[in-house]
Amino acid sequence: MSASELRDKTPDQLREELKSLKKESFNLRFQQATGQLENTAAIRKARRAAARVKTILNEKAAAAAGEEKGA
Repeated sequence: MSASELRDKTPDQLREELKSLKKESFNLRFQQATGQLENTAAIRKARRAAARVKTILNEKAAAAAGEEKGA
């Protein structure tokens, strides 16, 4: 999912997305530990997607704080 698509979502939707990405990351790490993981690049993609969601959440929080401070 691209950053522009994530920016259109609400913070609650982003938190749900982050939650699912963390579950996916855990499952992938578990598969790797048991030797069942075939696509090792999936771990990196999941980690980066979670980081992207966190970045957008922080941007939205900073923007909200800036609006409160300026008002």
